[in-house]
Amino acid sequence: MTEAGVAARRVAIKAMVRIEQDEAYANLVLGPMLERSQLSDRDRGFVTELVYGTTRMQRACDFLIERYLLSKVDHQVRAALRLGAYQLRFLETAPHAAVAATVGAVRGPGRGVVNAVLRKLAKEAELGTFPEWPNEATRLSYPTWIVKKLEQDLGVDPAGVALESMNQAASVTRRDDGYVQDLASQLVCQAVQEAAVDDDLSGAVIVDLCAAPGGKATALAAMGATVLAGDLRPKRSSLVQTNATKLGSSVYAFVGDGTQPPLRSGSADHVLIDAPCSGLGSLRRRADARWRVDSAAPIRLGQLQTDLVESGLNLLKPGGILTYSVCTLTNEEGPAVLDAVMAKHPELELLPTMSTPEQVPQPWVVSNRVAYLLPTETDGMMLWQLKKGQ
Repeated sequence: MTEAGVAARRVAIKAMVRIEQDEAYANLVLGPMLERSQLSDRDRGFVTELVYGTTRMQRACDFLIERYLLSKVDHQVRAALRLGAYQLRFLETAPHAAVAATVGAVRGPGRGVVNAVLRKLAKEAELGTFPEWPNEATRLSYPTWIVKKLEQDLGVDPAGVALESMNQAASVTRRDDGYVQDLASQLVCQAVQEAAVDDDLSGAVIVDLCAAPGGKATALAAMGATVLAGDLRPKRSSLVQTNATKLGSSVYAFVGDGTQPPLRSGSADHVLIDAPCSGLGSLRRRADARWRVDSAAPIRLGQLQTDLVESGLNLLKPGGILTYSVCTLTNEEGPAVLDAVMAKHPELELLPTMSTPEQVPQPWVVSNRVAYLLPTETDGMMLWQLKKGQ
């Protein structure tokens, strides 16, 4: 047991207590804690793996430890037990090191409970006698409703691929200009460009109704478009403008409700709606999101998404194109929104390139007239495009 190992686990436990007790977001709470620590870069990376990994696998870890708990424990003890279980079961850390350093990171009377439970788990790790998982939701460590929902909407096998993939750490993808942006989002921008005449966005006016933090807006501007980028919250709109200024992009941020934007009707060549969604395709990027989203979210957000599309259609010039994308994979937020819009506007043309299996470019696939990406090499994403009549 090293002092650095104990210190790293102590920071991880404090972060996890904040996430659990104060409902803090993992990505917001961990960074400042690491900055204040005196840990090496290597140990900071280890803490990040511990916090994000344990938070993702929380349900599975709870199953392992609760077999040995005789009474309720406080947040610090719970965090330490989860941390130890994650190291022993998923990181395959040497049992002695995992137990000693994790117990050493606990202060107060709860240390005895942590020591007793983790020693039992360490014995299971050494003997290879961990119990079988009671169900897939526990093994994969998701709320049961998410597993059932994705199995229902995607099919059992694709859902399994998606859920397994989102338990891995997200990779970092940079554009040519250095901006960090997941490949799925870059492919959405590519779809906007390919829907333009001759793939040319030069001089086009694009309205990005839900733009923060500005990744898609700046990518479209780099393709030659002038982008009006809106967000409901002033701070997030300011973030869009800051990112655009750094990149020297022709992006003009504004504050406004996407369902009632402060823009003239019929003023846009293209409208992009990267709508607020349940985020069930990007859970690898948000370790704690699976425990925050509720089962009613897809239906609730589907109505908001439909309202945003209606607003976006009003902004389009005749012949203009609307691109809709969400980083989720539920029927209510993809095919159902498209169906609702098409039922109200039968005059709209669904562009075949992203809705016909024979024409959709790799790596997109098509289901229910909607192009989608499973979250394997990229975030999960759904996309469709509509053209307004002349």
